[in-house]
Amino acid sequence: MTNQPTPRTIFAAAISVVFAVALPMTASAEQETPYSKINAAAAASPIEATPLRGNLTMLSGSGGNITVFAGKDGLFLVDTGITVSQAKIEKALNDIQPGPISYVVNTHWHWDHTDGNGWAHRDGATIIAQAHTARHLTETIEVVEWGHTFPPAPTGYEPTALIDKSRKILFNGENVTINRYVDSHTDGDLAVYFPKADVLATGDTYWNGIYPFIDYVEGGGIDGMIAAANENIDMADVDTLVVPGHGPVGSRATLIEYRDMLVAIRSRVAALKASGLSLEAAIAAKPTADYDAKWGGGVISPALMTELVYRGVSN
Repeated sequence: MTNQPTPRTIFAAAISVVFAVALPMTASAEQETPYSKINAAAAASPIEATPLRGNLTMLSGSGGNITVFAGKDGLFLVDTGITVSQAKIEKALNDIQPGPISYVVNTHWHWDHTDGNGWAHRDGATIIAQAHTARHLTETIEVVEWGHTFPPAPTGYEPTALIDKSRKILFNGENVTINRYVDSHTDGDLAVYFPKADVLATGDTYWNGIYPFIDYVEGGGIDGMIAAANENIDMADVDTLVVPGHGPVGSRATLIEYRDMLVAIRSRVAALKASGLSLEAAIAAKPTADYDAKWGGGVISPALMTELVYRGVSN
C-alpha cells in the first residue's frame, strides 16, 4: 500500500472537527445558531489536505469532508463544502492540480456538502446526485437542530445528472462507482468508491469519532443509519481507506466500531422507550454514557444523540 495517511495528516484531518463542540439547541439571534457557528468556523478554518492514494486527496475544514480525484481527465469531487470557504478550497484544488472540475457528486443535500455547487457548476462541473437530493435543494426546509430554515438553492446550484441506484463513470482510467444507500442519514445518500485506489467516500452515513446527525425531516432514521453502516462495512476490506462525512480518514475497523456503537445505543434507547420512559427521562438515564468520551465531543451532544435515536424506535 502506498501513500498511506501519516499520523500527522490524520491528526490534521481531525482538526477539522474541533469546531464541532456541543452547541445549544436554541438561540436568541441568528449568529448564535449551530448553522451560523459552523459557517463561521468554515470561514475561519484552513483547508487541510490529507493525501490518500491513487491521486486522491481528502480536503477538510469546510463543513463536510471533500474527496478529490485528480488526473488527465481533470478533477472529480465528492461534495463541495460551504461557499464561505470557496477561495481556500479553490486554492487547495489548484495546489493538487490546476484545471477545471469535471464532476461533482453530492452525497446528500445538506449545505455543508452542497453549498459549493454554484461555483463548481460555473467551473464546468457536471453535478451528480440522487433525485431526492436534487428535490430537497429546490425546497424550503427547516432543520430545528441547526437553528435554520434553508431556502431553495439559487439557480446554478442544482444537480445536473440524477441517478437512482448505481452508476459507473470512467474517469482518469478508473471506473468510479456511485451507489445509493438505503434511506439512512437522509433519503438520498450516495457512496462513491474508487476501486483502483481502494478509497470509499461515505458522506454522512459515517462520522468518524463523533456522534452523527440523523435527518428525520428528509427521510433519515436510526435503523437506516445502522443499515448504511453495514453497507459500508460490506464495501470495505482491510486495506480500504474510508473518507467519512466528518472526521479523520477511517478504515474497515473504524466502520465496525461505529456500527457497533450505533447498535448498542439503539438497543438501550429502545429498551428505555419500551419501558414507558419519556424522552426527558431517557436522556436522564444517559444510555450513551460509556461512549461519550470518544463520540460525544462533536456538534451532536450525548443528549441530542439520545433524542435522535428515541425518535426512530418504537414504544
